[in-house]
Amino acid sequence: MLIWHQFKFIRWLNAGIPGDGRCLFRSVILGAWLRSGKQSPTERSQKVLADELRSKVADEFIKRRADTEWFVEGDFDNYVVQMRKPHIWGGEPELLMCSHVLKTAITVYMKEKKSASLKVVSEYGQEYGKENPIRVLYHGYGHYDVLRSPVSSASSKQWKKR
Repeated sequence: MLIWHQFKFIRWLNAGIPGDGRCLFRSVILGAWLRSGKQSPTERSQKVLADELRSKVADEFIKRRADTEWFVEGDFDNYVVQMRKPHIWGGEPELLMCSHVLKTAITVYMKEKKSASLKVVSEYGQEYGKENPIRVLYHGYGHYDVLRSPVSSASSKQWKKR
């Protein structure tokens, strides 16, 4: 299990994930690409891929309705209809469904205000393995960015915002 104090000295890079309602999906898609060693997709491709992931997440909610209906706010069918719209923000339920769609672990971090350290706040998809999860940063006000590991030593415990 990752311990938050392992992330004390962070070098931040500008992520450029726009706050267009797709930031969660863009961050997850970009994290999946970076994790697999691919070059970052173009801005246009990120948007298209994020919308495709969003659609698959909505389908996953329906597929797993019996397991998910209880934890979505309001009417389930309306929730899924709303979630298909590109400007609607995603959150914890969508991160869980992203982990199922991509069949991979996703770890969510938040920045400690006083120390600038990162702390793990949520983990999804642990059943798909705990090694090399997609890492996203939640800013606490509805915005997500992607985190990536440094290219340097494998023993390094620092993560960079991208």
